[in-house]
Amino acid sequence: MKAEEAKKIADQALQNLTDALKNGKSERITQYLAMLARFHRYSFGNVLLILSQNPDATHVAGFGTWKQMGRFVKKGEKGIVIIAPMSIRPKNDKPKGEEQSDRDKPILRFRGVYVFDVSQTDGEPLPEPSRVSGDPLHHLNRIKEQVAERGITLDYDDVPPGADGVSRGGRISIRADLEPANEFSVIVHELAHELLHRGDQRPASKTVRETEAEAVAFVVCQAIGLETGSAASDYIQLYDGKAETLADSLDRIQHVAADIIKALLGSEEQVSAA
Repeated sequence: MKAEEAKKIADQALQNLTDALKNGKSERITQYLAMLARFHRYSFGNVLLILSQNPDATHVAGFGTWKQMGRFVKKGEKGIVIIAPMSIRPKNDKPKGEEQSDRDKPILRFRGVYVFDVSQTDGEPLPEPSRVSGDPLHHLNRIKEQVAERGITLDYDDVPPGADGVSRGGRISIRADLEPANEFSVIVHELAHELLHRGDQRPASKTVRETEAEAVAFVVCQAIGLETGSAASDYIQLYDGKAETLADSLDRIQHVAADIIKALLGSEEQVSAA
C-alpha cells in the first residue's frame, strides 16, 4: 500500500469520527455517564478500606443506590465497611431569636456504613460504552509484530484496575482477557501513545492525549474492517473531548494512523502483487 492510499483511508475515517463527535453523545454513553454519576467518589482512605476487604471490587455502592440502578444485593453477601460523615445538630434550648454560638452549630461525626460491589448484586446489567467488534484476523498478529519492530515490549501484566491497557514508554501492557477486536484496538491505542506522546512533543492535556490515541485506533480499526460503531466517540466524550479537540490534532493523528495502516496492509499488497 502506498502512503497516499493510507492517507486517503485515514482522512475519510477521521471525517467519520468528526461527524460522530459533532452529533453528540450516543444513548449508550449517556446511560453510562448517568450511571457513573450515581456512584459516589470515595476518599483515599475509603478506597484502601474497600481494597483491603474486597481486592477485586470494581463498582461499589450502598444498598439503596443499587436498588435505584435496578440491581439487588444477593442474599447472604457481606457488606464492605467504609467511613461516612454525618452531621449532628445539638439540641437548641435557647429562646427563639437569641443568637447562637459556635457551640450550637452542627457537629461533624463519622460512622461506619456498608457498601457492596457489583459482583455481590444481581439485576439489570450496567450500561457500558460501545466496544469495537468483528474479527481482526491476521492483523492482530501483525500489529503485535509491528509493536516489536518499533522496539516496544508488549505484555499482559500489571494493568491498572479499570483499564484495558497502559503505555509506559517503551512498554505496552494490556489486559489478557480482551476479545480479539478489542485487543487489537487497545494495542493500537497504546501504540499511538508511544508514537505521539513521548518526549518533548507530549501534550499537557490528558483529554488531548486520549483523543489522539483513540482517534488513531478508530482509523486503523476501520481500515482493517472492524465494526467501530460509536466506540471511539463514546471513549473520547468520556474525557470531555469534542470535535474541536480532534481538529486541533488532525495532522498528528493522520500521520501516525497512516503510518500504522501502511505497515499493516503493505504486506498484503506485496502478496497480491506476487
